Amino acid sequence: MAKNEQTGKTITVEQTGSPLRRPADQRQTLVGLGLNKMHRRRTLEDTPAVRGMIAKVSHLVRVVDGQ
Repeated sequence: MAKNEQTGKTITVEQTGSPLRRPADQRQTLVGLGLNKMHRRRTLEDTPAVRGMIAKVSHLVRVVDGQ
């Protein structure tokens, strides 16, 4: 974890799918990623926790940029 903080790796994700008619845990995962409307982008720290959240809602988001 400290290794990623030192290198400053980030990942940018964009919401491409609607959370309507999705299970509550998927909606909450989007909110946890900082996404709540279509086509919003967030630059997040590249950690295993964030990667897991992206994997959980991979059908609703896309990775735009990974530095």
